[in-house]
Amino acid sequence: MPSPNPVALEFLQSRRSRPAKTLVLPVPGRAELRPLLSAAARSPDHGKLEPWRFVVLERGALLRIAGLIEGVGARLGKSPEDIAKARGQFDMAHLAVAVIEVQKPSEKVPAIEQTYSAGCVCLGLLNAALAAGWGANWLSGWASHDRGFAEAALGLAPSERIAGFIHIGTEASVPPERPRPDLDQITTWVSA
Repeated sequence: MPSPNPVALEFLQSRRSRPAKTLVLPVPGRAELRPLLSAAARSPDHGKLEPWRFVVLERGALLRIAGLIEGVGARLGKSPEDIAKARGQFDMAHLAVAVIEVQKPSEKVPAIEQTYSAGCVCLGLLNAALAAGWGANWLSGWASHDRGFAEAALGLAPSERIAGFIHIGTEASVPPERPRPDLDQITTWVSA
């Protein structure tokens, strides 16, 4: 017989990301952030490869990264509006955790499964922050997919890429609920 955890299930059924632009001070300190990182590191990981790592970005690092956006955007031909929006992700932030996918050589675990594991870590950290009472948002964006930006902003190695930036802070406003998927439209039941 299963042992249900209705509180956890209710949290998962009602969880809602908070827009990064609405997150303000205070943010979790190192002692408050460690249990969130620990929870995220309990994500599914076929082969126990740990194909991910964390880079905690405090205010000074976020401002430095924001300063790189204009050059990257110009090189990629982005509009001034796109550049301003991408820069704002870092300019306005007080704390973000970059989840870095680290591809590990493995005959047993395909690269795509390692990518999925890094995505699970992003969601795990997002949910851990929300469960701890913080506001949180998982962002990426065009800059995060650019190799030059990844190397300049975070010093990533060739086997690494940005899975996402998890912004964490105090929720300044409650976002409205948004439409959710119609389960009947996205679920197929197969019994034979």
